[in-house]
Amino acid sequence: MDHGALLFLEIGALLFGIALLGRLAGRIGISPIPLILLGGLAFGEGGILPISQGEEFIEVGAEIGVILLLVMLGLEYNAGELMGSLKQSRVAGGVDMLLNAIPGAIAGFLLGWGVTGALVLAGITWISSSGVIAKVLQDLGRLSNRETPTVLSILVIEDLAMAFYLPILSAVLIGMDLGAGIISVVIALAAVLVILYVALRHGVLVSKLVWSKRADVLLLSVLGLTLIIAGLAAEANVSAAVGAFLVGIAISGPVAEHATRVLTPLRDLFSAVFFLFFGLSTNPADLVPVLVPALLLAIATMVTKVATGYFAARRAGIAEPGRWRAGLVLTPRGEFSIVIAGLAVSAGADRSLAALATAYVLITIVAGPLLARIPDSKRFGTWAKGVEKKRRTKLKAAQA
Repeated sequence: MDHGALLFLEIGALLFGIALLGRLAGRIGISPIPLILLGGLAFGEGGILPISQGEEFIEVGAEIGVILLLVMLGLEYNAGELMGSLKQSRVAGGVDMLLNAIPGAIAGFLLGWGVTGALVLAGITWISSSGVIAKVLQDLGRLSNRETPTVLSILVIEDLAMAFYLPILSAVLIGMDLGAGIISVVIALAAVLVILYVALRHGVLVSKLVWSKRADVLLLSVLGLTLIIAGLAAEANVSAAVGAFLVGIAISGPVAEHATRVLTPLRDLFSAVFFLFFGLSTNPADLVPVLVPALLLAIATMVTKVATGYFAARRAGIAEPGRWRAGLVLTPRGEFSIVIAGLAVSAGADRSLAALATAYVLITIVAGPLLARIPDSKRFGTWAKGVEKKRRTKLKAAQA
């Protein structure tokens, strides 16, 4: 069969399959993310019917999907809300690092991968998946919830911390000297500060730059600017997701509302491609030998993530149900964890480390959206309200 025809057939079948999985997820009342991931496993390398064309299209589409998820998340908030939330969550960011990086580091030593393996696994278990969490918040209709700014502040702190972590990790992996490592970190920090300054101080100019009454021009303007900033951020060893998020923050008012409307269908398409790509790029046979340690590590660090979100929401004065919603939605790990593992393997680390990271991420991505729905159940809501009522009663008694 002609290459072009086969390419169209495979991509069309995959997209139509995603639509069917989304419909099935809607009927049984769950997020479509786990089903899309499992579908990707079935049709990826080592699956029941591996695809032979379209890998490059799907890979690029997956990267665009993450960027679109984050820019639209940024469109929901303004610069003042971001800075206030970041200031409020500084302590929670430190707690997040301690609770979630340390289990990974310990696992690295226990599995015999030494200091380098410990540093790699610390990053893998530390950082949550901004892309997955953004999709879950959207699916569950929680973008306007009181705890959501707290969740976003933790994600932003994590992504900004990657501007320091990734250059340091790269320096350790390739044996870079101290001076070169410091220069790499300084460049990354400068890039973050420039993007933050433009987003916070010149948001009005950015909004005017992309605004148009024509939907097609507005779509192309926002998407083009977002990809440019994401690319510049990635070139400076900063998360492309951070760049995209800050572009969304910089666009405000009616422009943000119109941009959200025109970008939504595009986001839905490419975010689905992102989760599909993750499954397609995983060989199920590689996961079997590392499944047990990955499962144990996932359980331990999902518990620590819940504790992180609960602590952060509590400090923000959010009631009991919101604390649990914040904690449970933070459990998925994703794109950054795989990037970290890929850096390690390309630098000569044990390939089983990448398999462990993949199994670990898959477990958390499948379990995370399911766990995030727990606070929406009637039984959980009744229990959380009872706990909150007791807390307020004790507080009043203490003040009396």
